[in-house]
Amino acid sequence: MPATSTQPRVTKRSERSGSRRTEGPEARDENPVAPDDAEQRALVEAHLPLVNHVVFQVAVHFPRHVDRDDLINAGAIGLVEAARRYDESRGVPFNRFAAQRIRGAIIDAVRAADWAPRSVRTLARRLDSVEQRLASSLGRIPSIGETAQELGVGVEEVRSLRERVFRSVVLAFEHVVTEDVDEELTLIDMLADDGREPDAELEDRELKSYLREAVAHLPERHRLIVVGYFIQERTSEELARFLGVTESRISQMRTEALAMLRRGIEAQYSHSQAEPEGLVERRRADYARRITETSSVTERIGERGDPDSDDRFCEEIDRLVDLVGS
Repeated sequence: MPATSTQPRVTKRSERSGSRRTEGPEARDENPVAPDDAEQRALVEAHLPLVNHVVFQVAVHFPRHVDRDDLINAGAIGLVEAARRYDESRGVPFNRFAAQRIRGAIIDAVRAADWAPRSVRTLARRLDSVEQRLASSLGRIPSIGETAQELGVGVEEVRSLRERVFRSVVLAFEHVVTEDVDEELTLIDMLADDGREPDAELEDRELKSYLREAVAHLPERHRLIVVGYFIQERTSEELARFLGVTESRISQMRTEALAMLRRGIEAQYSHSQAEPEGLVERRRADYARRITETSSVTERIGERGDPDSDDRFCEEIDRLVDLVGS
């Protein structure tokens, strides 16, 4: 009789069951049962409200200048990624799996867009926490001295910390700066714009510089009258008493000074090569030459080093520009 085999017969069913028995977590990781395109689309559409929910949870931990729309966009990308990677056989509900993916995508997007180091962000959170705690206990905004005392540092260190925090904030021009939904003003709407082109700005600087220099080179008595009348707002009577002349003479000298200023500035733009004839013309040419040689073109069109120190003078110079040009 032929010998019978003692090996068990392996059927297709036993192969399949054996395959299921030997399948472990590692095998499931290597071959996840991912949803097809239609299932992914259905998961994303059904769980879109979850994005807003997660954004609402995490947004409180970010600075106010972080755009919520950017967070929603990042969360939506995280939701799509969650739908693509979801494996139902793991036994994890999709909403829990997706929430983690959405939160991670939002945090990654915020970190990628933030150029400031983490140390600055940590200091900013600490400063904000202390100021909010003091405001609650004091019933008002704390002073910088009170904040410094609470932090256990000096006032200058708090100022330095605030400067670092302020420099770390980057806003888009489209950032909405009002809370009124009926009047959504963006940052660019709030920025001052005088509408002048760069070339007009440079021409204005040059003209004002010429006028400053023209005033400085006026004869002494004429200069005193221009500065006293237009800059210091003294009356003709006061100037007449100071110079020992009549008020009518003050008026006459003021008219002469304005005429000298007008001719001296016009000479800067005429570029005439003709030799002056006569004593009066030579004096006018010498006056115009001194205005020209006082400063270079670069100095005339450059910004003044300390503009706050002569704001009043600049305002009155504007008035003189109108008078001289009329």
